[in-house]
Amino acid sequence: MAGGKLSPRQKMINLMYLIFIAMLALNMSKEVLAAFGLMNEKLEASNAKTTEGNLAFLSGLETKAGENAEKFGGLYQDAKKIKEISAEYYNYLEGLKTQMTEGLEDPKDYVVMDKSEFLDQKFFQGDNLKPEGQEFLDRVGNYRDAVAGILKSKKGMEDVVASVNARFETGDENGKVEKRDGTKQDWLNYNYEGFPMVASLTKLTQLQADIKATENDALQAMLQGQLSSEVSMTNYTTLLEQDKSAFYSGESFAGSIVLGRKDASTRPNEVNLTLDGRKLQEGKDFVIEDGKVRLTVGAGNPGDHQIEGTLVFMQDGERTEVPVKQTFATITKPNAALIAADKMNVVYRGVANPMSISIPGIPDNAVTASAPGLDRRSGSKYIMNPGKGRTVTITASGKLPDGQTVSSKSEFRIKDIPRPSGAIRGETGSAKMPRKNLEISTIGAMLEDFDFDLNLAVGGFKFKVPGQPTVSVKGNKLDGRAKSALKRARRGDAVQIFDIQAYITNNKSYKLKKVSPVVIELTN
Repeated sequence: MAGGKLSPRQKMINLMYLIFIAMLALNMSKEVLAAFGLMNEKLEASNAKTTEGNLAFLSGLETKAGENAEKFGGLYQDAKKIKEISAEYYNYLEGLKTQMTEGLEDPKDYVVMDKSEFLDQKFFQGDNLKPEGQEFLDRVGNYRDAVAGILKSKKGMEDVVASVNARFETGDENGKVEKRDGTKQDWLNYNYEGFPMVASLTKLTQLQADIKATENDALQAMLQGQLSSEVSMTNYTTLLEQDKSAFYSGESFAGSIVLGRKDASTRPNEVNLTLDGRKLQEGKDFVIEDGKVRLTVGAGNPGDHQIEGTLVFMQDGERTEVPVKQTFATITKPNAALIAADKMNVVYRGVANPMSISIPGIPDNAVTASAPGLDRRSGSKYIMNPGKGRTVTITASGKLPDGQTVSSKSEFRIKDIPRPSGAIRGETGSAKMPRKNLEISTIGAMLEDFDFDLNLAVGGFKFKVPGQPTVSVKGNKLDGRAKSALKRARRGDAVQIFDIQAYITNNKSYKLKKVSPVVIELTN
Protein backbone atom coordinates (compact mmCIF):
# COMPACT_ATOMS: atom_id res chain seq x y z
CA MET A 1 0.00 0.00 0.00
CA ALA A 2 2.69 2.39 -1.12
CA GLY A 3 1.76 6.04 -0.93
CA GLY A 4 -1.45 5.23 0.95
CA LYS A 5 -2.52 5.14 4.53
CA LEU A 6 -1.69 2.13 6.63
CA SER A 7 -4.50 -0.12 7.66
CA PRO A 8 -5.19 -0.59 11.35
CA ARG A 9 -3.85 -4.13 11.05
CA GLN A 10 -0.60 -2.92 9.45
CA LYS A 11 -0.22 -0.26 12.10
CA MET A 12 -0.65 -2.93 14.75
CA ILE A 13 1.98 -5.15 13.11
CA ASN A 14 4.42 -2.24 12.84
CA LEU A 15 3.82 -1.34 16.49
CA MET A 16 4.41 -4.93 17.53
CA TYR A 17 7.73 -4.93 15.60
CA LEU A 18 8.77 -1.73 17.38
CA ILE A 19 7.85 -3.18 20.77
CA PHE A 20 9.72 -6.40 19.96
CA ILE A 21 12.87 -4.50 18.88
CA ALA A 22 12.64 -2.32 21.99
CA MET A 23 12.36 -5.42 24.17
CA LEU A 24 15.42 -6.94 22.48
CA ALA A 25 17.32 -3.67 22.98
CA LEU A 26 16.24 -3.52 26.60
CA ASN A 27 17.44 -7.10 27.27
CA MET A 28 20.76 -6.48 25.49
CA SER A 29 21.28 -3.29 27.46
CA LYS A 30 20.83 -5.14 30.76
CA GLU A 31 23.32 -7.80 29.72
CA VAL A 32 25.86 -5.17 28.67
CA LEU A 33 25.36 -3.25 31.90
CA ALA A 34 25.88 -6.43 33.91
CA ALA A 35 29.01 -7.27 31.90
CA PHE A 36 30.48 -3.84 32.66
CA GLY A 37 29.74 -4.41 36.32
CA LEU A 38 31.46 -7.77 36.40
CA MET A 39 34.47 -6.27 34.60
CA ASN A 40 34.58 -3.51 37.21
CA GLU A 41 34.61 -6.08 40.02
CA LYS A 42 37.46 -8.02 38.43
CA LEU A 43 39.50 -4.86 37.95
CA GLU A 44 38.98 -3.85 41.58
CA ALA A 45 40.09 -7.32 42.77
CA SER A 46 43.16 -7.08 40.56
CA ASN A 47 43.92 -3.61 41.91
CA ALA A 48 43.79 -4.88 45.49
CA LYS A 49 46.22 -7.70 44.68
CA THR A 50 48.61 -5.37 42.83
CA THR A 51 48.48 -2.95 45.78
CA GLU A 52 49.65 -5.69 48.13
CA GLY A 53 52.49 -6.65 45.78
CA ASN A 54 53.63 -3.04 45.40
CA LEU A 55 53.60 -2.51 49.17
CA ALA A 56 55.67 -5.68 49.70
CA PHE A 57 58.10 -4.53 47.01
CA LEU A 58 58.46 -1.09 48.62
CA SER A 59 58.92 -2.62 52.07
CA GLY A 60 61.70 -4.85 50.75
CA LEU A 61 63.32 -1.87 49.08
CA GLU A 62 63.17 0.06 52.36
CA THR A 63 64.98 -2.79 54.09
CA LYS A 64 67.69 -2.81 51.44
CA ALA A 65 68.08 0.97 51.71
CA GLY A 66 68.62 0.59 55.44
CA GLU A 67 71.25 -2.08 54.82
CA ASN A 68 73.02 -0.26 51.98
CA ALA A 69 72.02 3.38 51.64
CA GLU A 70 74.63 4.08 48.97
CA LYS A 71 73.26 1.43 46.63
CA PHE A 72 69.51 1.53 47.36
CA GLY A 73 68.92 4.86 49.18
CA GLY A 74 68.26 6.99 46.07
CA LEU A 75 66.22 4.20 44.52
CA TYR A 76 64.01 3.97 47.60
CA GLN A 77 63.42 7.74 47.68
CA ASP A 78 62.30 7.77 44.02
CA ALA A 79 60.06 4.78 44.66
CA LYS A 80 58.46 6.61 47.60
CA LYS A 81 57.77 9.67 45.42
CA ILE A 82 56.04 7.55 42.78
CA LYS A 83 54.10 5.76 45.53
CA GLU A 84 52.91 9.07 47.03
CA ILE A 85 51.92 10.53 43.64
CA SER A 86 50.07 7.33 42.71
CA ALA A 87 48.24 7.10 46.06
CA GLU A 88 47.01 10.72 45.81
CA TYR A 89 45.66 10.23 42.27
CA TYR A 90 44.18 6.80 43.08
CA ASN A 91 42.31 8.21 46.10
CA TYR A 92 40.93 11.07 43.99
CA LEU A 93 39.44 8.55 41.53
CA GLU A 94 38.10 6.45 44.39
CA GLY A 95 36.32 9.55 45.72
CA LEU A 96 34.63 10.06 42.34
CA LYS A 97 33.46 6.43 42.27
CA THR A 98 32.02 6.77 45.77
CA GLN A 99 30.06 9.87 44.72
CA MET A 100 28.69 8.06 41.66
CA THR A 101 27.21 5.16 43.65
CA GLU A 102 26.26 7.15 46.72
CA GLY A 103 22.49 7.18 46.06
CA LEU A 104 22.17 3.52 45.05
CA GLU A 105 20.57 1.00 47.37
CA ASP A 106 22.81 -1.75 46.01
CA PRO A 107 26.18 -0.57 44.55
CA LYS A 108 26.35 -3.87 42.65
CA ASP A 109 22.96 -3.59 40.98
CA TYR A 110 24.57 -2.69 37.66
CA VAL A 111 21.42 -2.95 35.53
CA VAL A 112 20.10 0.27 37.09
CA MET A 113 23.32 2.16 36.27
CA ASP A 114 22.20 3.04 32.77
CA LYS A 115 22.04 6.79 33.17
CA SER A 116 24.82 9.26 32.35
CA GLU A 117 23.60 12.24 34.33
CA PHE A 118 26.20 12.12 37.13
CA LEU A 119 29.36 12.77 35.09
CA ASP A 120 27.50 14.75 32.46
CA GLN A 121 26.37 17.20 35.12
CA LYS A 122 29.67 17.11 37.07
CA PHE A 123 32.08 17.59 34.17
CA PHE A 124 30.20 19.41 31.41
CA GLN A 125 28.25 22.63 30.97
CA GLY A 126 27.09 22.92 27.38
CA ASP A 127 30.14 22.84 25.14
CA ASN A 128 32.45 23.84 28.00
CA LEU A 129 34.01 22.05 30.96
CA LYS A 130 33.06 22.72 34.53
CA PRO A 131 35.95 23.25 37.04
CA GLU A 132 35.49 19.63 38.14
CA GLY A 133 35.87 18.46 34.54
CA GLN A 134 38.99 20.55 34.04
CA GLU A 135 40.41 19.20 37.30
CA PHE A 136 39.82 15.63 36.14
CA LEU A 137 41.57 16.36 32.85
CA ASP A 138 44.50 18.13 34.56
CA ARG A 139 45.01 15.31 37.04
CA VAL A 140 45.48 12.78 34.23
CA GLY A 141 48.21 14.92 32.63
CA ASN A 142 49.85 15.91 35.92
CA TYR A 143 50.19 12.30 37.05
CA ARG A 144 51.60 11.25 33.68
CA ASP A 145 54.18 14.07 33.62
CA ALA A 146 55.21 13.62 37.26
CA VAL A 147 55.93 9.89 36.96
CA ALA A 148 57.61 10.27 33.58
CA GLY A 149 59.78 13.09 34.98
CA ILE A 150 61.11 10.86 37.75
CA LEU A 151 61.82 8.00 35.37
CA LYS A 152 63.44 10.11 32.64
CA SER A 153 66.35 10.91 34.98
CA LYS A 154 67.35 7.24 35.00
CA LYS A 155 68.97 5.11 32.33
CA GLY A 156 67.03 2.35 30.56
CA MET A 157 63.57 3.73 31.42
CA GLU A 158 62.48 4.62 27.88
CA ASP A 159 59.97 1.76 27.56
CA VAL A 160 58.38 2.49 30.94
CA VAL A 161 58.07 6.21 30.12
CA ALA A 162 56.46 5.36 26.78
CA SER A 163 54.01 3.05 28.56
CA VAL A 164 53.08 5.79 31.07
CA ASN A 165 52.46 8.28 28.24
CA ALA A 166 50.27 5.76 26.39
CA ARG A 167 48.18 4.83 29.44
CA PHE A 168 47.44 8.41 30.40
CA GLU A 169 47.32 10.13 27.03
CA THR A 170 44.65 12.84 26.69
CA GLY A 171 44.41 13.20 22.91
CA ASP A 172 46.59 15.09 20.46
CA GLU A 173 48.41 18.37 21.11
CA ASN A 174 45.03 20.10 21.08
CA GLY A 175 43.41 17.57 23.39
CA LYS A 176 41.31 16.08 20.56
CA VAL A 177 40.44 12.49 19.66
CA GLU A 178 39.47 11.40 16.13
CA LYS A 179 36.10 9.65 15.92
CA ARG A 180 35.08 6.84 13.56
CA ASP A 181 33.54 9.28 11.10
CA GLY A 182 36.83 11.26 10.88
CA THR A 183 35.65 14.20 12.97
CA LYS A 184 37.47 15.24 16.16
CA GLN A 185 36.11 15.61 19.66
CA ASP A 186 37.58 16.71 23.01
CA TRP A 187 39.19 13.79 24.85
CA LEU A 188 37.05 14.13 27.98
CA ASN A 189 33.80 14.38 26.01
CA TYR A 190 34.81 11.44 23.83
CA ASN A 191 35.47 9.18 26.83
CA TYR A 192 32.97 10.27 29.51
CA GLU A 193 30.03 12.23 28.07
CA GLY A 194 26.76 10.36 27.56
CA PHE A 195 28.02 6.99 28.80
CA PRO A 196 26.03 4.82 31.23
CA MET A 197 27.18 5.20 34.81
CA VAL A 198 28.46 1.60 35.01
CA ALA A 199 30.64 2.16 31.93
CA SER A 200 32.16 5.34 33.40
CA LEU A 201 32.59 3.58 36.75
CA THR A 202 34.52 0.80 35.01
CA LYS A 203 36.63 3.33 33.12
CA LEU A 204 37.61 5.01 36.41
CA THR A 205 38.52 1.61 37.85
CA GLN A 206 40.58 0.95 34.72
CA LEU A 207 42.42 4.24 35.35
CA GLN A 208 43.14 3.01 38.87
CA ALA A 209 44.44 -0.25 37.39
CA ASP A 210 46.70 1.77 35.10
CA ILE A 211 48.03 3.63 38.14
CA LYS A 212 48.85 0.37 39.93
CA ALA A 213 50.44 -1.09 36.80
CA THR A 214 52.51 2.06 36.28
CA GLU A 215 53.66 1.97 39.88
CA ASN A 216 54.64 -1.70 39.55
CA ASP A 217 56.41 -1.18 36.21
CA ALA A 218 58.37 1.77 37.56
CA LEU A 219 59.50 -0.06 40.70
CA GLN A 220 60.55 -3.17 38.78
CA ALA A 221 62.35 -1.15 36.10
CA MET A 222 64.29 0.86 38.69
CA LEU A 223 65.37 -2.28 40.54
CA GLN A 224 66.21 -4.00 37.27
CA GLY A 225 68.39 -1.02 36.36
CA GLN A 226 70.18 -1.32 39.70
CA LEU A 227 70.70 -5.06 39.22
CA SER A 228 72.01 -4.46 35.70
CA SER A 229 74.44 -1.93 37.12
CA GLU A 230 75.56 -4.45 39.71
CA VAL A 231 76.32 -7.17 37.17
CA SER A 232 77.87 -4.72 34.70
CA MET A 233 81.43 -5.80 33.97
CA THR A 234 82.61 -2.21 34.41
CA ASN A 235 82.05 -2.69 38.16
CA TYR A 236 84.46 -5.59 38.36
CA THR A 237 88.23 -5.92 38.52
CA THR A 238 90.53 -8.92 38.33
CA LEU A 239 92.14 -10.37 41.45
CA LEU A 240 94.94 -12.89 41.72
CA GLU A 241 94.36 -15.67 44.23
CA GLN A 242 97.48 -17.69 44.97
CA ASP A 243 98.19 -20.54 47.34
CA LYS A 244 101.21 -18.78 48.87
CA SER A 245 102.86 -15.37 48.76
CA ALA A 246 106.14 -16.44 47.11
CA PHE A 247 107.35 -19.12 44.72
CA TYR A 248 110.79 -20.50 44.00
CA SER A 249 112.55 -21.39 40.79
CA GLY A 250 111.50 -24.80 39.55
CA GLU A 251 108.11 -24.74 41.29
CA SER A 252 104.73 -24.75 39.50
CA PHE A 253 102.78 -21.56 40.01
CA ALA A 254 99.49 -22.19 41.86
CA GLY A 255 97.00 -19.37 41.46
CA SER A 256 93.74 -18.24 39.87
CA ILE A 257 92.45 -15.02 38.31
CA VAL A 258 89.04 -14.18 39.77
CA LEU A 259 86.57 -11.32 39.47
CA GLY A 260 85.94 -8.94 42.34
CA ARG A 261 83.54 -6.00 42.71
CA LYS A 262 85.06 -2.56 42.98
CA ASP A 263 82.08 -0.15 43.05
CA ALA A 264 81.55 2.05 46.08
CA SER A 265 78.05 0.64 46.74
CA THR A 266 79.45 -2.75 47.77
CA ARG A 267 80.17 -1.66 51.31
CA PRO A 268 80.11 -4.07 54.26
CA ASN A 269 77.89 -3.11 57.18
CA GLU A 270 80.55 -4.30 59.62
CA VAL A 271 84.27 -4.98 59.35
CA ASN A 272 85.65 -7.28 62.06
CA LEU A 273 89.32 -7.92 61.34
CA THR A 274 92.40 -8.71 63.40
CA LEU A 275 96.08 -8.63 62.46
CA ASP A 276 98.06 -11.18 64.45
CA GLY A 277 95.28 -11.09 67.05
CA ARG A 278 95.11 -7.27 67.29
CA LYS A 279 91.71 -5.76 66.37
CA LEU A 280 91.92 -3.33 63.46
CA GLN A 281 90.12 0.03 63.63
CA GLU A 282 88.48 1.84 60.71
CA GLY A 283 90.22 5.07 59.82
CA LYS A 284 93.37 4.06 61.66
CA ASP A 285 94.14 0.60 60.29
CA PHE A 286 91.86 0.41 57.23
CA VAL A 287 89.52 2.44 55.02
CA ILE A 288 86.60 1.27 52.83
CA GLU A 289 86.70 2.52 49.26
CA ASP A 290 85.49 1.31 45.84
CA GLY A 291 84.16 -1.98 47.15
CA LYS A 292 87.32 -2.93 49.00
CA VAL A 293 88.74 -2.75 52.50
CA ARG A 294 92.13 -1.07 52.00
CA LEU A 295 94.54 -1.83 54.82
CA THR A 296 96.75 1.01 56.05
CA VAL A 297 98.74 -0.93 58.67
CA GLY A 298 102.51 -1.24 58.70
CA ALA A 299 104.15 -4.39 57.38
CA GLY A 300 105.35 -5.18 60.92
CA ASN A 301 108.37 -7.14 62.02
CA PRO A 302 109.96 -9.73 59.75
CA GLY A 303 107.95 -12.94 59.72
CA ASP A 304 104.53 -14.29 58.77
CA HIS A 305 101.45 -12.23 59.63
CA GLN A 306 97.80 -13.32 59.56
CA ILE A 307 94.67 -11.27 58.90
CA GLU A 308 91.49 -12.94 60.17
CA GLY A 309 87.88 -12.00 60.79
CA THR A 310 84.64 -11.39 58.89
CA LEU A 311 83.00 -8.85 56.61
CA VAL A 312 79.31 -8.52 57.52
CA PHE A 313 76.63 -7.69 54.95
CA MET A 314 72.93 -7.21 55.77
CA GLN A 315 70.83 -8.82 53.03
CA ASP A 316 67.03 -8.79 53.15
CA GLY A 317 67.20 -8.24 56.91
CA GLU A 318 69.52 -11.19 57.46
CA ARG A 319 73.12 -11.02 58.60
CA THR A 320 75.57 -12.59 56.17
CA GLU A 321 79.19 -13.05 57.27
CA VAL A 322 81.99 -13.44 54.73
CA PRO A 323 85.03 -15.06 56.38
CA VAL A 324 88.49 -13.54 55.93
CA LYS A 325 91.71 -15.49 56.42
CA GLN A 326 94.79 -14.19 54.63
CA THR A 327 98.51 -14.28 55.37
CA PHE A 328 101.46 -12.19 54.23
CA ALA A 329 105.16 -12.35 54.96
CA THR A 330 107.50 -9.51 55.88
CA ILE A 331 111.21 -9.93 55.14
CA THR A 332 114.11 -7.74 56.16
CA LYS A 333 114.77 -5.01 53.64
CA PRO A 334 118.24 -5.41 52.14
CA ASN A 335 120.48 -2.39 52.61
CA ALA A 336 123.68 -3.72 51.06
CA ALA A 337 124.95 -6.24 48.58
CA LEU A 338 126.06 -9.60 49.96
CA ILE A 339 129.69 -10.11 48.86
CA ALA A 340 131.86 -12.89 50.24
CA ALA A 341 135.38 -14.17 49.55
CA ASP A 342 134.88 -17.89 49.12
CA LYS A 343 138.29 -18.80 50.55
CA MET A 344 138.14 -16.41 53.51
CA ASN A 345 135.60 -18.12 55.77
CA VAL A 346 137.58 -17.43 58.96
CA VAL A 347 136.66 -16.88 62.60
CA TYR A 348 139.14 -16.02 65.34
CA ARG A 349 139.44 -17.82 68.62
CA GLY A 350 139.21 -15.55 71.63
CA VAL A 351 137.16 -12.96 69.74
CA ALA A 352 133.39 -12.37 69.59
CA ASN A 353 133.03 -12.74 65.83
CA PRO A 354 129.91 -10.90 64.53
CA MET A 355 128.02 -12.80 61.82
CA SER A 356 124.91 -12.32 59.64
CA ILE A 357 122.91 -15.44 58.78
CA SER A 358 119.80 -15.35 56.57
CA ILE A 359 118.01 -17.27 53.83
CA PRO A 360 116.60 -15.18 50.94
CA GLY A 361 112.82 -15.26 50.81
CA ILE A 362 112.41 -16.53 54.39
CA PRO A 363 111.79 -14.12 57.29
CA ASP A 364 114.63 -13.95 59.83
CA ASN A 365 112.39 -15.23 62.61
CA ALA A 366 111.77 -18.36 60.55
CA VAL A 367 115.50 -19.07 60.19
CA THR A 368 117.52 -21.01 62.76
CA ALA A 369 121.32 -21.44 62.86
CA SER A 370 123.44 -23.68 65.04
CA ALA A 371 127.12 -24.35 65.72
CA PRO A 372 129.37 -24.68 68.81
CA GLY A 373 129.90 -21.20 70.22
CA LEU A 374 127.16 -19.57 68.07
CA ASP A 375 124.66 -17.26 69.79
CA ARG A 376 121.82 -15.23 68.27
CA ARG A 377 121.59 -11.55 69.13
CA SER A 378 118.58 -10.32 67.09
CA GLY A 379 117.10 -10.93 63.66
CA SER A 380 119.87 -12.17 61.39
CA LYS A 381 122.70 -11.04 63.72
CA TYR A 382 124.79 -13.68 65.55
CA ILE A 383 128.00 -13.88 67.59
CA MET A 384 130.50 -16.72 67.14
CA ASN A 385 132.97 -17.56 69.93
CA PRO A 386 134.83 -20.57 68.51
CA GLY A 387 136.35 -23.11 70.87
CA LYS A 388 138.89 -25.84 70.24
CA GLY A 389 139.75 -27.29 66.87
CA ARG A 390 140.71 -25.81 63.53
CA THR A 391 137.26 -25.63 61.87
CA VAL A 392 133.64 -25.08 62.81
CA THR A 393 130.51 -25.86 60.74
CA ILE A 394 127.45 -23.60 60.90
CA THR A 395 124.09 -25.10 59.89
CA ALA A 396 121.27 -22.75 58.86
CA SER A 397 117.68 -23.87 58.13
CA GLY A 398 114.31 -22.24 57.51
CA LYS A 399 110.74 -23.01 56.46
CA LEU A 400 109.32 -21.91 53.12
CA PRO A 401 105.70 -20.63 52.94
CA ASP A 402 104.65 -24.01 51.52
CA GLY A 403 106.03 -25.84 54.58
CA GLN A 404 109.20 -27.19 52.96
CA THR A 405 112.46 -26.87 54.89
CA VAL A 406 115.61 -25.37 53.38
CA SER A 407 118.93 -26.21 55.06
CA SER A 408 122.57 -25.50 54.25
CA LYS A 409 125.98 -25.76 55.93
CA SER A 410 129.08 -23.57 55.81
CA GLU A 411 132.53 -24.43 57.18
CA PHE A 412 134.75 -21.78 58.75
CA ARG A 413 138.45 -22.01 59.63
CA ILE A 414 139.35 -21.16 63.20
CA LYS A 415 142.48 -19.06 63.57
CA ASP A 416 144.27 -17.76 66.64
CA ILE A 417 144.77 -14.09 67.28
CA PRO A 418 148.03 -13.05 65.58
CA ARG A 419 151.20 -12.18 67.54
CA PRO A 420 150.98 -8.76 69.19
CA SER A 421 153.81 -6.23 68.95
CA GLY A 422 155.28 -4.38 71.89
CA ALA A 423 154.68 -0.65 71.72
CA ILE A 424 155.76 2.53 73.42
CA ARG A 425 154.12 5.85 72.65
CA GLY A 426 152.21 3.98 69.92
CA GLU A 427 155.43 2.95 68.16
CA THR A 428 156.40 -0.67 67.63
CA GLY A 429 159.69 -2.38 66.82
CA SER A 430 162.11 0.48 67.57
CA ALA A 431 161.93 4.07 68.65
CA LYS A 432 164.14 7.01 69.69
CA MET A 433 163.47 9.18 72.72
CA PRO A 434 165.17 11.06 75.58
CA ARG A 435 165.88 9.23 78.85
CA LYS A 436 163.28 11.20 80.81
CA ASN A 437 160.51 10.42 78.30
CA LEU A 438 161.23 6.71 78.60
CA GLU A 439 160.99 6.91 82.39
CA ILE A 440 157.37 8.08 82.23
CA SER A 441 156.19 6.16 79.14
CA THR A 442 153.63 3.35 79.23
CA ILE A 443 154.50 0.00 77.77
CA GLY A 444 151.75 -1.45 75.60
CA ALA A 445 150.93 -4.19 73.06
CA MET A 446 149.27 -3.77 69.66
CA LEU A 447 147.67 -6.06 67.07
CA GLU A 448 148.78 -4.50 63.84
CA ASP A 449 146.54 -4.88 60.77
CA PHE A 450 143.97 -6.88 62.74
CA ASP A 451 140.28 -6.39 61.89
CA PHE A 452 139.05 -6.61 65.49
CA ASP A 453 139.54 -3.76 67.87
CA LEU A 454 140.73 -5.70 70.94
CA ASN A 455 141.60 -3.88 74.11
CA LEU A 456 145.04 -5.25 75.14
CA ALA A 457 146.71 -4.50 78.45
CA VAL A 458 150.23 -5.23 79.76
CA GLY A 459 150.77 -6.93 83.13
CA GLY A 460 154.59 -7.01 83.11
CA PHE A 461 157.75 -7.03 81.04
CA LYS A 462 161.57 -7.32 81.21
CA PHE A 463 163.86 -4.28 80.93
CA LYS A 464 167.49 -4.51 79.73
CA VAL A 465 170.06 -1.72 79.64
CA PRO A 466 173.38 -2.63 77.98
CA GLY A 467 175.98 -3.56 80.63
CA GLN A 468 173.28 -3.82 83.33
CA PRO A 469 171.37 -6.81 84.73
CA THR A 470 167.92 -7.54 83.27
CA VAL A 471 165.13 -6.14 85.42
CA SER A 472 161.66 -7.82 85.65
CA VAL A 473 158.93 -5.21 85.96
CA LYS A 474 155.31 -5.72 87.06
CA GLY A 475 152.73 -3.42 85.46
CA ASN A 476 153.13 -1.29 82.35
CA LYS A 477 155.60 1.41 83.56
CA LEU A 478 159.25 1.42 84.69
CA ASP A 479 159.62 0.77 88.40
CA GLY A 480 162.47 2.00 90.71
CA ARG A 481 164.97 -0.71 89.75
CA ALA A 482 164.37 -0.18 86.05
CA LYS A 483 164.82 3.55 86.42
CA SER A 484 168.11 3.03 88.33
CA ALA A 485 169.40 0.85 85.51
CA LEU A 486 168.26 3.47 83.00
CA LYS A 487 170.37 6.14 84.76
CA ARG A 488 173.52 4.12 84.05
CA ALA A 489 172.79 4.01 80.33
CA ARG A 490 174.70 6.20 77.97
CA ARG A 491 173.57 8.30 75.02
CA GLY A 492 172.98 6.08 71.97
CA ASP A 493 172.43 2.91 74.01
CA ALA A 494 169.71 0.56 72.77
CA VAL A 495 167.44 -0.28 75.68
CA GLN A 496 165.32 -3.48 75.23
CA ILE A 497 161.83 -4.18 76.46
CA PHE A 498 160.93 -7.85 75.95
CA ASP A 499 158.94 -10.75 77.35
CA ILE A 500 155.98 -8.39 77.45
CA GLN A 501 153.05 -10.07 79.24
CA ALA A 502 149.90 -8.87 77.38
CA TYR A 503 146.29 -10.00 77.76
CA ILE A 504 142.80 -9.17 76.42
CA THR A 505 141.00 -7.11 79.05
CA ASN A 506 137.59 -8.79 78.55
CA ASN A 507 138.99 -12.28 77.99
CA LYS A 508 141.91 -12.83 80.33
CA SER A 509 141.63 -16.59 79.99
CA TYR A 510 142.76 -16.47 76.36
CA LYS A 511 146.52 -16.84 76.08
CA LEU A 512 147.98 -14.53 73.46
CA LYS A 513 151.02 -15.44 71.45
CA LYS A 514 154.43 -14.14 72.59
CA VAL A 515 154.62 -10.36 72.17
CA SER A 516 157.46 -9.08 70.01
CA PRO A 517 159.98 -6.77 71.81
CA VAL A 518 160.54 -3.08 71.35
CA VAL A 519 163.98 -1.38 71.29
CA ILE A 520 164.48 2.27 72.33
CA GLU A 521 167.55 4.27 71.32
CA LEU A 522 168.37 6.93 73.92
CA THR A 523 168.97 10.38 72.48
CA ASN A 524 170.69 11.84 75.58
